[in-house]
Amino acid sequence: MKGNVKKYIPVLIIGLGFLVLKIWWPQTAADSFRTTVDYVSEMLLILPPVFILMGLLEVWIPKDKIQLWLGKSSGLKGAVLSVLLGTLPTGPLYVAFPLAASLLGKGASVRNMVLFLGSWAALKIPQLMVEIKFLGIGFAALRFIFTLIALVVIGQIMQWVFNNKPEPLWFVQNKSPE
Repeated sequence: MKGNVKKYIPVLIIGLGFLVLKIWWPQTAADSFRTTVDYVSEMLLILPPVFILMGLLEVWIPKDKIQLWLGKSSGLKGAVLSVLLGTLPTGPLYVAFPLAASLLGKGASVRNMVLFLGSWAALKIPQLMVEIKFLGIGFAALRFIFTLIALVVIGQIMQWVFNNKPEPLWFVQNKSPE
């Protein structure tokens, strides 16, 4: 019984927060609840196709291909592919995390997953087009280049950290079977 209650502590805290808002700031509570419902609805529409895509990725693309294309020895080709895969989608960033976790489990390098996630977050092509329109091509190109350089540096640092530290328990447990 105690373990079941422990699982719901975050939900209970959120519910308590809504109750406090409802008592002291009813309009804020209504706005917060509406925003929460909108966000959960969006996630319920987006995440099922992502999980289907992840399942297909697990089945259709063998582990050795992921290691070849995005693994530690993929070099510049893997880095470029990671950036390209990250710049093309237009979905929210929370969609990219399960995909990156799945790719890590199949042998993609940490560096390439940092590039993938960073590109998804900051280097999307539609975002670049908006920047060019409103801020000019010079600013957009400079921001793109500096962001890409920062992502490469962060990716290298993360790869070094993960190479020099034992794999965390959560990562070992979640690796897909050989």
